[in-house]
Amino acid sequence: MRSLAFSLLICHLTTLDTVPAPLFYFSPPADGSEPYNRVNTDPTSTAPLSNWTPVKHTIQIENVRGKEDSLLLDEAGFQFIKHRSNHTSFIDDEEIKAEYYPESAELIKQLTGASRVVLFDHTIRRRIPGQADTTSKRQPVKEVHVDQTASSAAARVHLHLPPSEAPELLKHRFQIINLWRPISHPAFDMPLTLCDYRTVDKENDLVAVARISPERRGETYRVKYNPQHRWKYLKGMTPEEIVLIKCFDSTEKSGVSIFTPHTAFPDPSTT
Repeated sequence: MRSLAFSLLICHLTTLDTVPAPLFYFSPPADGSEPYNRVNTDPTSTAPLSNWTPVKHTIQIENVRGKEDSLLLDEAGFQFIKHRSNHTSFIDDEEIKAEYYPESAELIKQLTGASRVVLFDHTIRRRIPGQADTTSKRQPVKEVHVDQTASSAAARVHLHLPPSEAPELLKHRFQIINLWRPISHPAFDMPLTLCDYRTVDKENDLVAVARISPERRGETYRVKYNPQHRWKYLKGMTPEEIVLIKCFDSTEKSGVSIFTPHTAFPDPSTT
């Protein structure tokens, strides 16, 4: 659950349906070591925040405004939906948990058919040029990534559900889904783009990267460049529109999406 704020300027670099934009893919550490990212670190620490290099590729990103219904969660890995929230302030964390969490859980149940939904986290992101990304002031993520690996997804079940329930639940299908919504303003500046799962080589495109924080060691995927990737976004998403992003799905059913690479990007049709 994230936010962005924006203004609009039409630019000659666009077509009606696509925009060219820089996306930052994974390149491994030069010394062959295990890649990592450090988060929520001591601001006085001099340890590197990561040991791998983001590599820029200019990608054509399709605006699916008017074609939203062609993208489904179990096929593309993400799905756009119109939904007006009863909670609109998104300022106080405790109010968000008390008001927005129950509403979101019921919405996800309706949309996915899930028998149980457990919300375990939320992040409010605001783009502030020139300001560092900190725990209290989160900026949009600018590298292509997937929020969970298979290992970290299973760890999440153990982390957020009772020890008496987690082992049995892991025997059944479970998913980790991100519900993303702009707040306050339409998402024109640094919007979110998502890669169609059907264009990803799941055996070769993903790299597990350690996510190291003072609280725990987790794992995310970073993504290697593949010219077959097809990227989509919904230009000017409003607070009355959401996108469900599949971060992980334990299903073994052929043809069903199990993750979604995504990233924020600078839309050249806006400024």
